[in-house]
Amino acid sequence: MAQLGSSLGLLIQANVFSCLAVCYLLFILLGGAVFTVVEAPLEKELRAEVEQLQRSFLQENPCVEENELSELLGKALSAHHSRESVLSADADEKHDDFLSSLYFVILTLTTMGSDSDSPKSDEAKLFFIFYCTLGIPSTLFLLSVLSNLLLPVVTHSPVHHLQIYWGLPYGHAALVHASFLSVLVLLLLFFLPALVVCTVEPDWSFLDAFFSCFVILSTIGEGGKSLGESWGPLANDTLKLLTTWYLLVGLVVIMTLKDTVLQVPRVRAVMRHFSGLQYTELEANEPVFRLSETQNINSQKHLTFTHICLHDISA
Repeated sequence: MAQLGSSLGLLIQANVFSCLAVCYLLFILLGGAVFTVVEAPLEKELRAEVEQLQRSFLQENPCVEENELSELLGKALSAHHSRESVLSADADEKHDDFLSSLYFVILTLTTMGSDSDSPKSDEAKLFFIFYCTLGIPSTLFLLSVLSNLLLPVVTHSPVHHLQIYWGLPYGHAALVHASFLSVLVLLLLFFLPALVVCTVEPDWSFLDAFFSCFVILSTIGEGGKSLGESWGPLANDTLKLLTTWYLLVGLVVIMTLKDTVLQVPRVRAVMRHFSGLQYTELEANEPVFRLSETQNINSQKHLTFTHICLHDISA
C-alpha cells in the first residue's frame, strides 16, 4: 500500500501540469453544474411569468396579433439592451456623446467590456478592431508599469520595516505584509464602495452592491443591474467618471497585490513546483531584497567609508 502511494506520488509529480489542467477542467465543469442547478428554476419561473403576461395582454386586446407583439417586444428589448431610448420619458438620454464614447473606450481597453454598448456601424467595427489591437496591450503595459513603480513603496519598504524593527525573517515578514495588504484591499476596494452603492441605491442589497464592485474590478462586465438607471444625465456623467477612476485605480492596486503575494517564498515554491525550471530561471533574474543582502550592502559601504577615512589620516 505504501509502495502504491509512493508510485502515485511520483506519477503526479512527473505530470504536475497535466494534473493541474485536469483539476481546472473539473473546476469549470463544477461551476457550470452549480449555475445550472441554481439559476434554472428562476429562469423557468421568469419565463412562465412573461408568457402569462403576454397571454393576458392578447386576451384583453384581441386586435393585436401575436406575431406583431412579439416583433415589437423583440425590437424594444434589443434597443433597451443597447441603451437606446425607446420611451418618451427617456428621450433626453444620450449614449453617443463624447463622454459616453470615452467611457466605452475605457471599459474596452481594460478588457472589462460593456453589457450593452457595442459598435453598430461597419466603420466603427473596423476601427474598433484596429484600435483595440493596439490599445489593449498598451493599457495592460501601462498598468504593469504603474504597479512596478508602486511595488518598492507598497511592498519592499514595509517588508524591510518588519525585518528590521520586528525582527521577522524574510518569509514571515512577506507573508504578514501580503495578508495585511489583502485585507486592506478587500476593505477599501470592495466593502467600502459596496456600502457607498447601498447608500445611493436604496433598492439594492449589500450583496448586489458587492457583486457589482466585484464584477467591475474583475473585468467580467457590468453585472446584471446597472447603477444609476433612474438618475439624471448629470448624475450619470459623474457616475461614469467615478467608475472609470475606480476601475483604473483598482486594477493597479490588484496588480500590485498580485506582485506582493508573489514575493512570499511559499508562493514562489508553489510556482516553482508547477512551472518547473522555467520559473526558476525567471526567478533567478529577479532582484529579491532581503535583510541579509541589505546588511551586506551597508557593511560594504561602512568598510569603504572607514578605508577612505584611514587613508586620509595616513596622508
